[in-house]
Amino acid sequence: MTQSDYEKLGGKIKELRIQMDLTQAEVASALDVTPGYISNVENNRSAMSLRILIYYAKLMGISLDALIGTIDSEYKPVALDREIMNELSTLDTETKEKLLKTIRLWKK
Repeated sequence: MTQSDYEKLGGKIKELRIQMDLTQAEVASALDVTPGYISNVENNRSAMSLRILIYYAKLMGISLDALIGTIDSEYKPVALDREIMNELSTLDTETKEKLLKTIRLWKK
């Protein structure tokens, strides 16, 4: 990730928190950090440690790959592949077979 990507991360973290209708205090409590820390991260005054970033992604219901993939354009294809694979793993066999047929039709 470039410096520019890290600067975008704070905004993405804030955007996700707002989408989930959570306050900085609620996120801070869930991550066992202070609301000031969350504010500093969202305003690019400090960066989340990898451990906190992993917990944050889990709290938001997304993978770390998905979070980073929305920031780092070079990593986005890898993150998208992993997100698709994660979703596929939750499907039953019959649905997977239908989806495979549909994908094969799209490719023609």
